[in-house]
Amino acid sequence: MKLPLLANILLRSGFLWCFASAIVSGVFTTDARGQSVSYQQERGNLNNSLFSESSAILGSPTLLSWYSAPKSTSSEPIGPITTDRPDFTEASSTVGANVAQVEIGYTFTHDNDSIATETHSTPEALFRIGTPINWLELRLAANRLQENTGSVSLSGAEDLYLGMKLGLTAQDGILPEMALVPQMTVPTGGSAFTNNQVLPGVNWLYGWDVTDCLTTAGSTQFNRAVDSGTGTGYTEWAQSWTVGYSLHDRAGMYTEWYALMPDNAETLKSNTTATVDLHFC
Repeated sequence: MKLPLLANILLRSGFLWCFASAIVSGVFTTDARGQSVSYQQERGNLNNSLFSESSAILGSPTLLSWYSAPKSTSSEPIGPITTDRPDFTEASSTVGANVAQVEIGYTFTHDNDSIATETHSTPEALFRIGTPINWLELRLAANRLQENTGSVSLSGAEDLYLGMKLGLTAQDGILPEMALVPQMTVPTGGSAFTNNQVLPGVNWLYGWDVTDCLTTAGSTQFNRAVDSGTGTGYTEWAQSWTVGYSLHDRAGMYTEWYALMPDNAETLKSNTTATVDLHFC
């Protein structure tokens, strides 16, 4: 039985439309699925890449590296113990991941310029705490002073020092090992020695191992300070340079020069100091 011409045309057109729709739907569905799988794969690869990069940065001995330096992911302390004390120029390396180091000392000074002044400084405690991030070190320092000027004697705690050391680069040939120390003192000291305000600063450290027995290093820093004569604030710049000599496994020596340069201080002037030290451990 033949269908009327119009019905036949409509039937054929409907069949072709459904067939075409099915093909187009299948193509786009397949393409959409393929695109979804590809997106998930790319997203997973990106996440893995970011995780790998983050792990490499957090596990690296330094935050940055010189362009020619091989990358290291070791989180273990490298080399012998390196201290920030007793010289003015601090070490350009961190203590290492999950390592705690305590440095203490005692300093006696005698000034007989116009009025005899003696100062006892102890324990000069510096707590260096390595975090799980190898290039990040937390720092806290506390000290107590006793100052005798003529018949007047003052004693008390100094303001607490807080900071962190960021290991920036390892040495690569003539390119130095570097670190940056954002730091501050907070007004926790005794009435005779507190500055009564937070004093922030930044210390840039750099150093070289010249030979197995010879090292050299320097620091450039600026800190907010208070003029003891007027009580007004100013910026103190400091520059230092030191040369260290290893005499034995447990004995060393260093020579050092440093300068303190107040900016906009009313009663203070620049001064320089040179020291020679022999130490044992």
